[in-house]
Amino acid sequence: MSDLSPKAQAIAKYIDNLSDNKIEVPMLPDVANQVLALSNDPDSDAAQLAKLIQSDQALAGHVMRIANSAAYTPNASMVSLQQAVARLGLSLITEIALAASLNTKIFKAPTYENRINEIWDHALCTAFWGKEVARVAKKNVEAAFLCGLLHSIGKPVILQTIFDYSEWHDVSISLDEVGVIESAYHVKYGEVVVRKWKMPAIVQESVHYYADYQNAQSNRDQAMVTNGAAKLAQAMLSGEEAAIDTALQDTVFADLNLYEDELELLKERHDIVKSGLEAIRS
Repeated sequence: MSDLSPKAQAIAKYIDNLSDNKIEVPMLPDVANQVLALSNDPDSDAAQLAKLIQSDQALAGHVMRIANSAAYTPNASMVSLQQAVARLGLSLITEIALAASLNTKIFKAPTYENRINEIWDHALCTAFWGKEVARVAKKNVEAAFLCGLLHSIGKPVILQTIFDYSEWHDVSISLDEVGVIESAYHVKYGEVVVRKWKMPAIVQESVHYYADYQNAQSNRDQAMVTNGAAKLAQAMLSGEEAAIDTALQDTVFADLNLYEDELELLKERHDIVKSGLEAIRS
């Protein structure tokens, strides 16, 4: 941090010293809250979830587009939400609904809208890659999507905090300095967000350890899956033809005990991930 300007150092110090209860965590959209509540209720069923989603026409349409993407239904087209719920099941429809209802609009940092969009694109891509990595590595596929989706949730909260501080004190810092601060503190802020949102323990632990999975106290496999998925997402979004091949050489895939044939299988999932990402963006 010593190479930051005095103004950026002041912002970094403010962010570092901000206590957990003072961090401004964005509100989960009502429908996302209700979806999570239903998914954690052992007495809930798919019909209740379908009814909840149908109460929001825009969300229902979005869920159907995603459910009909190759990421979920490669060989068939579903025409109703009830059909989608029956075919895909409660857990898959839950992750689709969460991905569709959580978006960049919950963050308020006008100066950094483009960066927040980039972060969210990468998070969505990581979520879809997470499922594929977990499937090939024979890990927890069900948890992989949500862990990937929220692994970097602290980054836009950092940007929102920087924006607020800059407004209060009438200062500005360079985008490079913003990036340094974002990188340094996003895990701490992400932990606060997923804890206040009452996310499952495996998600909270993945947020904490995805970048440092060697030191994970539990659920190390999930932290590795998220780490690998994030690297594949970065490679895919770069648009460079050889980027996926390069990413697959990362040590995390060796740590996941993936062999050459499994890495090749993972590489072949590129179009499936792309389909899911395009469905959410539409």
